[in-house]
Amino acid sequence: MKRYRIDGLLCASEQTLPYPEAEGEPEVWLYRRQAEKSRAAFVPSAPGQLTAADEGLAFLDARRTPDRLPEDVRGAVARRTLRAVNLAWPGWQTRLRAPERPDRLRVHIVAMGDVGGTLALGLRLCGGKTLSGIGLCDVNEKAAAHWEQELGQARDCWGPAMPAVAIVPPERVFDCDILVFAATKGVPPVGTFTGDARMAQLEANRGLVRRYARMAREKKFGGLFCVVSDPVDPLAREAFTASNADENGKFDGLGLLPEQIQGFGLGVMHARGAYYAEKDARYADFLREGRAFGPHGTGLVLANSISRYDDERSRELTQLAIAANMKMRELGYKPFVAPAVSSAALPILHAARGEWHDGSVFLGGAYFGCKNRNTPNGQETECLELPDALYARLEASYRELLDL
Repeated sequence: MKRYRIDGLLCASEQTLPYPEAEGEPEVWLYRRQAEKSRAAFVPSAPGQLTAADEGLAFLDARRTPDRLPEDVRGAVARRTLRAVNLAWPGWQTRLRAPERPDRLRVHIVAMGDVGGTLALGLRLCGGKTLSGIGLCDVNEKAAAHWEQELGQARDCWGPAMPAVAIVPPERVFDCDILVFAATKGVPPVGTFTGDARMAQLEANRGLVRRYARMAREKKFGGLFCVVSDPVDPLAREAFTASNADENGKFDGLGLLPEQIQGFGLGVMHARGAYYAEKDARYADFLREGRAFGPHGTGLVLANSISRYDDERSRELTQLAIAANMKMRELGYKPFVAPAVSSAALPILHAARGEWHDGSVFLGGAYFGCKNRNTPNGQETECLELPDALYARLEASYRELLDL
């Protein structure tokens, strides 16, 4: 391992680089992994993440990332003061320092349907200290006008100020810090579909997310691209692929970085597990120690606990959470309030504040749900010592997402 002084920063790497060598505790770790399957920059939560040959599911398990680094590097990882930067991404020199963010962020929402409108309400009610404004964009001008009026009149006249709400034209939709993609073309009507309604929307919504991902590339969007539409996790990967394709469809790395895109669908699955855990004492430990992993829907993995993992109870609770969507449809209603609040509005605010939340992050070519946060040095994923039985479930889910 060598240490270099680059642009005033002390950088460490196992790569040989044409820069002056230096001494001291590193601020940046430089590595090289295939750009199509690796983030451009992140905050390591375990030392082994720096030297692993590839990114992937093992980044969520501290036992599966071997550590062979010096004490000062391990210390920097433990304090979360080290930023890891991928030399394989174009323009890596510009990422040695994390981009600065304003104290309050502007959010724009694409498509003001049931989910878009409900999550906008959640952002307005809870985002006063976090958001500078909320923009509403929809091809149906009346839908945007409807929600602008409703949200503008939803206020506490004697309380703290709420984020201002305004209609945003399509050509200005990327003039923001956070873009929330909630557009959809193919939600199956209630009573007409008995399978996984989320996956039924993949083909219909794929073209929509590609269009906005290409727009983000053209606008050189530097903010967070949040995918809320179903199926969240495959659409997040579609956005990444489309944004980074040249005119011949080949990957060029000139679009959205993988860590700029996040899927917001896991939160409601965690919340549904908590809902059932409150109703049955057998699952009560999930409320205190539980975790949610994987996609929004089939492939979900709930764990009753990490330190006291019970495979049977965890699988039972997982199935209850997965079936909750159909339970609502059996009542004759389309489920959208809980997803809009638990998967979108609240986790997006946590992400904006740099707080832990549930969401899908890029791991080795797939967007996989886990607990994560955006730190001043970059994206960090929670890394725990996972029981073998739990990790086997995660592997099966991860492989399914890679194959989609």
